[in-house]
Amino acid sequence: MGVGGHFWDMLKPYARPEGSDFLRNKWVAVDLSIWIVQHETAIKTHVRNPHLRLTFFRTINLFSKELLELFGVPVLKAKGEAEALCAQLNNEGYVDACITADSDAFLFGAKCVIKCIRPNSKEPFECYHMSDIEAGLGLKRKHLIAISLLVGNDHNLSGVQGIGLDTALRLVQAFNEDDILNRLREIGNGETPLFQGGIKPLDDCVPSSSESSPRIRCSHCSFCGHPGSKRAHFKLSCEYCGTSKSEGCMKKPEGFKCDCASCDMVQREKEQKKQENWRTKVCNKIALESNFPNEKIIEMYLCNNHGYFTAKDGPCISWGSPETEMLVDFLAFHQLWEPSYSRQMMLPMLSTIFLREMAINPVKTLLYGQYEFDSVLRVKIRFGHQFYVVKWKKAVTALDSAMDAIPSEKSDTQQDAIELDESLDLLEEPDGPKVHFDEGCCYLLTDENMDLVRAAFPEKVDRFLHEKELKESKRRKSSSLRSEGTNEKSESKRSSSVQRNITEFYRSTKVQIQVNPGEDQGAGTLEEKRKASSPNLSKSVRRRLLFD
Repeated sequence: MGVGGHFWDMLKPYARPEGSDFLRNKWVAVDLSIWIVQHETAIKTHVRNPHLRLTFFRTINLFSKELLELFGVPVLKAKGEAEALCAQLNNEGYVDACITADSDAFLFGAKCVIKCIRPNSKEPFECYHMSDIEAGLGLKRKHLIAISLLVGNDHNLSGVQGIGLDTALRLVQAFNEDDILNRLREIGNGETPLFQGGIKPLDDCVPSSSESSPRIRCSHCSFCGHPGSKRAHFKLSCEYCGTSKSEGCMKKPEGFKCDCASCDMVQREKEQKKQENWRTKVCNKIALESNFPNEKIIEMYLCNNHGYFTAKDGPCISWGSPETEMLVDFLAFHQLWEPSYSRQMMLPMLSTIFLREMAINPVKTLLYGQYEFDSVLRVKIRFGHQFYVVKWKKAVTALDSAMDAIPSEKSDTQQDAIELDESLDLLEEPDGPKVHFDEGCCYLLTDENMDLVRAAFPEKVDRFLHEKELKESKRRKSSSLRSEGTNEKSESKRSSSVQRNITEFYRSTKVQIQVNPGEDQGAGTLEEKRKASSPNLSKSVRRRLLFD
């Protein structure tokens, strides 16, 4: 839980969404207890050992007790709270951030906390930096400890009765970090300490002839509200109204407040009295609490000895190599997963480790002892970020080995393994390697960081970029030629297909019918007229000629 009183809501405006590369080449300390509790609560009735499955997939997604060690991840055991050890490692510079949902990590000294991870998004990490909190709220580590003492924490859930987060924040902001805990001790003992900031004493601003003489507000006009009497303003307007003397003063608007020196002094006195009453009320509430502040809680938060290591030797956080076959056996025994499915899910992680090692010391030539880097297939955009799709080819030396390493996506073994543990949308599974056929050869495809691939195989990347540029050049040239040919063809077509008058092809004058004298010119049917008018013409042309 951490600090009570909607503490995360207070920090929410200062959260930074970070992209998928935020943790690249960085160390993080993970409060694993949060994951276990969350996932066992969410899908306990749906899958076998949900905490192990979640740890497996989140370890792969993050690149990131026995399962972690088999992955080669260093594991430290805390003396008390897990987030306390994570915060200490972060504070002392051993790790760059801690992953935890417990807000009291800041109280233990954390400088960067990753509260949420949303793998399927463009900015998957919700990060909180102590520097942003200090700049935005003016709060440092001891200020946050003081707030937790007032509103409650994991070790004292109730805090001080009647004090909420807003009141606690306003109170602690009145002191600097070096004084805040001592001032709380004074308040707890029934003393009312001097507050820094706030309203300054009026004697510093408006000198008086007598320290004990009461401050009397001068009379004000009931019509315009400015200093002076209404009778005096009836004859001549006052200097504050700004009207001509003959017009008189203006009637004061609704809600009018005079800002003369006398009224300002009275208002400041009221405000100062109001704040003093508020502070006295808060201090009285605190004084009613027994054993406030709890020194053991303060000592726990300020302690920097939360792990089983000495300051001289430091924690052992060196990475080891993943024990792949032991991982496969572990998951087959505990999760009943098929070995082929486990290897398939682990291959993207192993490929990234392989590329990192090749970038530093290009000694190893085969991934997983079986696959060699073939080429870069294309550029892929996933969640707004670019990746290289890398082709891995089965090495010749490994062709005679067992062929149960990586099945295709539609294989029966993979399908059976997936059906063992039901719902996939709850598990944040990464995309497994894809099977790609090219010119009769079978390849595995993985998505890899572009900078990492370039560092490991610069020649392959240069070749890919060169071939890509050649293809783009040919495409542009072909497109240009097609465009020119289309333009010429359309010009020719337009010139040859200009609509011409039908009379250029067919005579529009109707055939003169010879009429014998004495015959009725109106005689003859329409059918006879049609026969008389150019019988060789088509029906449609004849119809147009008839109605011309």
